[in-house]
Amino acid sequence: MPTIARLPDLLISQIAAGEVVERPASVLKELLENSLDAGSKAIQVHLEEGGVKLIRVTDDGCGIAREQLALALTRHATSKIGSLDDLEHVGTLGFRGEALASVASVARLTISSREHGASHAWKLKAETGAEPEPAALMAGTIIEMRDLYYNTPARRKFLKAEGTEYAHCADTVKRLALTRPDVAVSLNHNGRNLLQLAPADNTRRIADILGEDFLAAARRIETNAGAFSLTGFAIDPTHASDAKDGQYVFVNGRFVRDKIISHALREAYRDVLHGSRQPAVCLFIQIDPALVDVNVHPAKTEVRFRDSRAMHQFIFHALQRTLATAENRENRGQTTVLSSASTLSAANYSAYSQSSLGVAEPAAEAYLAFARATQGDSVASQFQPQIAVDRDSPPLGYALAQLHGIYVLAQNTRGLILVDMHAAHERIIYEKLKDAFDQRQIATQALLIPAVFSAEALDIAAVEEHAEAISSLGFAISPLGPNQLCVRALPALLQSGDPAALARSLIAELREHGISQLATARRNELLATMACHSAVRANRQLSTPEMNALLRQMEATERAGQCNHGRPTWTELALADLDKLFLRGQ
Repeated sequence: MPTIARLPDLLISQIAAGEVVERPASVLKELLENSLDAGSKAIQVHLEEGGVKLIRVTDDGCGIAREQLALALTRHATSKIGSLDDLEHVGTLGFRGEALASVASVARLTISSREHGASHAWKLKAETGAEPEPAALMAGTIIEMRDLYYNTPARRKFLKAEGTEYAHCADTVKRLALTRPDVAVSLNHNGRNLLQLAPADNTRRIADILGEDFLAAARRIETNAGAFSLTGFAIDPTHASDAKDGQYVFVNGRFVRDKIISHALREAYRDVLHGSRQPAVCLFIQIDPALVDVNVHPAKTEVRFRDSRAMHQFIFHALQRTLATAENRENRGQTTVLSSASTLSAANYSAYSQSSLGVAEPAAEAYLAFARATQGDSVASQFQPQIAVDRDSPPLGYALAQLHGIYVLAQNTRGLILVDMHAAHERIIYEKLKDAFDQRQIATQALLIPAVFSAEALDIAAVEEHAEAISSLGFAISPLGPNQLCVRALPALLQSGDPAALARSLIAELREHGISQLATARRNELLATMACHSAVRANRQLSTPEMNALLRQMEATERAGQCNHGRPTWTELALADLDKLFLRGQ
């Protein structure tokens, strides 16, 4: 029978190191967290060979007393918690008391420290029987780790190339620097100073680390609800890329990779991202420490929320509201940021429809026709022809012309606006369909001449099985024979679309998923398909009032910057950009 024996202390520490010390970046993370917890205002990081040969972290924090240096290297020894209540309300980055002991078991570790007010500093090597020695240090702490995995060569073989390990270390420094913009941070690798961050405000620090381009293409978020608060920036969908490493999420100052938050991000961006593009964000979440468990994983990058659904909904709705806000680019110094434009309600359309254009009342009738086709009589009835000129230009300006029957060219106060008219109209119809469906107010338009099309037996069976659901979507579809279906009515918002094509897309969805239990995501895909079929097509010639009507509707529509497939619906060329094209002023 196998004998049960207590493991040696060194082996216990090396097993723990396997959980805490995955690579040099793991060591660096623990050391940086200790420096921040110590109240440091300046931190210097020196690396050699990607951190495998050397990691030295120097800070100006509170320091460690001589008699506590040896205790700091002991497993499960910490100054940050002392009871279960402390653990349940932990506000520090480090607290487990494992890091230094784990690192010391797989590398050569030395601590030099001087408390504020102490006569001099002390140094201790993490070696059996070692005693503190006097050291030269003004204040704070220096922790030096050399030769990672020198005593476990099998583990060392799993490390990557120097460049890869350095990249992970640099990313770790940047993450910690993002959480504390008030702390100066420097990074030196193989004798080269590669990062120098002075104390700054949060926006400046984000620009220093993630780049001015990120800020220029992002929307600011600042909201709170109950125990939750959220600040930061989320990329405008038009500028999203395929990169999967652009999500920086911090909970109470701690960088986390959380499935709940990641899912909320994906859901918020679902309607506005094209293809495989990913949402890039830099978000700072604050929550009562009692409502989040940070003691889930030794690396402390995973957390568990007491009410995960509430957190999911908070993140989802905060981002959704931000992305739904109509965009308006405002120049602020050298940086362009995306901010909320004053959205225009249907009642405002008439005030803008003819201002600065001098459009006569016969041209206004063309606007009415387009408004009725895209918004229904209720909105069109609010239009009253106004000849008076309004000098305040709306965000998307006024239409100038149509290009190749595809793009609308408009002029605003900043320059030239180009609009993909099909993509823009598609988003407008889609948002109206979602609102009408949610409010169960989808108006039906009877067809003067019913649309008849051939159908398979399964199509006819699906129509008969889901007759009530089909009616709730504003359609009237019925069998006309063993191989034919007839469309007698369709949603008023889709009256300009092809009835047969719309019916086929609906029936295909019914056959595959059903609609009574259709989830929101699948429902939205169905409505998006319908919107695509009924949006204005390429090569349709629009009059100037019709083009202006489209612009005004875009300004009043949520998420109008992207079509249902995530493609941009419009872009802006500032006068300065146009001047560069023609070398004006050079």
